[in-house]
Formats: sequence, structure tokens, C-alpha cells
Amino acid sequence: NIVATTLQVGAALAADFTPVAAVVLIATGATLGSMLVASLAVLGPRLGVPSVIAARGALGIRGAALVAALLYVTNFAWIAVNNVIAASVASTIVGGPASVPVWIIGLGLVSTLVPAFGPKAVGHADRVAVPLLVAVGGVITWAVVQAPPNLAALAEQAQPSNPWLRGFDIVVGYQVSWILMFADYSRYTPSERKAAMAVFLGLLVTSLWMMPLGLSAARVAASSDPGTMMSAIGLGWAGAALMVLATITTNFVNVYMSGLAWKSLAPRVGDQRSIWTIGLVGTALGLLSGGWLDRYAEFMMVLGGVLVPVGGVLVAHYRF
Repeated sequence: NIVATTLQVGAALAADFTPVAAVVLIATGATLGSMLVASLAVLGPRLGVPSVIAARGALGIRGAALVAALLYVTNFAWIAVNNVIAASVASTIVGGPASVPVWIIGLGLVSTLVPAFGPKAVGHADRVAVPLLVAVGGVITWAVVQAPPNLAALAEQAQPSNPWLRGFDIVVGYQVSWILMFADYSRYTPSERKAAMAVFLGLLVTSLWMMPLGLSAARVAASSDPGTMMSAIGLGWAGAALMVLATITTNFVNVYMSGLAWKSLAPRVGDQRSIWTIGLVGTALGLLSGGWLDRYAEFMMVLGGVLVPVGGVLVAHYRF
């Protein structure tokens, strides 16, 4: 969850809420969303199967197939969003706006190539990337603390209708976007209780760090554009490093989960074919549409509207 998209959730709230109101929304929405995902994490060690298979007990074969198809399709969008965010920041350091497509292609290829070499390659990459993400996140935190917000520009931005409901939906929608992976992070953990606590804290603590960080950066820049935010807080290479590393490591997960979903729908499809199709299609979506960041908040609201009921059905079946 130490990823660029978590920053963007906080940034999406900057224009519509005071800092205090936004933090209240983040704390409330992140806690409730994390609780829903964590309540299902116990099924990982209990059943020992991937989420797309565990869902069959509650939804049936066809219902679980619909969930798998939803996971498969939405991960194309996640790959595209991640690549566009990272390219927006990286292009401010190297190449300028004209280099954004090149960055998107490069990030897409790296994010796909590593999973193509198998789980061990992803594990080795994460052992390097994850500590770097935490370190660079600390650098960005310090930079945000030192930078004053652009209050004049923020005051000129238009206010939406029903902002509280919209803001709450954005935060909750992002947290529950992980719900389709409810068993995958925990299925090799022997203890159900520890699995639930690990998932809950893993989602919540990082959200309570990264979302307010994105909120503050957007207030400094008076913009939710990732490149503009990193430039406004005075970070060049550090901001680009976070976005690039976060994009690559998160897309490892997206490719893996889409591969599992596709294998559950079409077991005869080879692993390499599945991996490269997923990575290349997601990369192409980032190239073909420049509106991913503009519609990011709406994307979170749609996900929340679809996934919260799915989570409710799963909780009702397995926990009561």
C-alpha cells in the first residue's frame, strides 16, 4: 500500500475539504475499508486457496467467475493508472512531457518482465524495492512538512455537491479495491488471527501515512497532478524514485492477480501468454487514454459501489 495510488487518494480530497475534514474522512474510510478486507483475510489460512477460488463457496462457480472477470478487467485499469502516475513524475526529471509515452512503455515492460521470470524474481526485486519505498516515503514526508500550501490557488477551485459522501466513497472505494485479493496475502499464514491483523494493519497504517501525505502535497501544489506535486515540494529524483518503484512493485501484484483470475477462467492458457497479455494490454491503456488521473476519483467510487456488496456477501456467507 506504499504506492502512488494511495497518495492520489489523499490528493483527490485536497480541493474539496479542509485539512481537518479530509483527515477525518481518511481515518474513518480507511479504517472501515481495512476492517472489511481483514475480516475476509482469515479465509486464506482456513481454506488455503486463492481468492478467486475461495469465492466459489459463497458465490458459486458462475458468481466466482464474474468476480474473477472483474478482477481481470479492473487490473488493466490499475496498471494503466500506475504507469501514468509514475510517468507524470519521471518525465519532469528526464525527457519532459514528450517523454511520457516512453516512460509508460518502459514501466509496463519492466513490470511485466519480472513476473515473467516467476515468483522468485518478484521476491528478489521486492526485497530491494520495499525498503527503498519506505526510505523514499520518509524523504517525501519531510519535504511535505517543510513546504507551505498554496492557499490562494486552492480557494479558487470549484466545490462539488455532496462532498462528504463523495470523499467518503473515494477513500472506502480505494481500501476495498483490495478485497478481491482477500485470501491471497494470507493463505500461507498459519494463524487466522495473525493473518487478519496483518492485513488490517498493513492496509490501515500505510493509508494513514500515505493518504495525508498526498493531501498535503496537493495543497502545496494546488494540484493533484503527481508531477506537479513532486515539483512543488521540491523533490526531483526522490519523488520520481518513489513513483517508479511503487508502480513497478504494485504492477507485479496486478499481473499476478490477473494471471490467477484468468487461469481460473481459462485453465489451459499458458502462464507466459497470460502474463504478457495482461502487462501489454494495461500498458497500452495508459498510452491510449490521458484521462486516467482526471477520472481517478470516479474510478474509486465505482469500485466501492461494486466491491462493497461483493464483500458483504462473502462476509455474510463465511463469518455468520
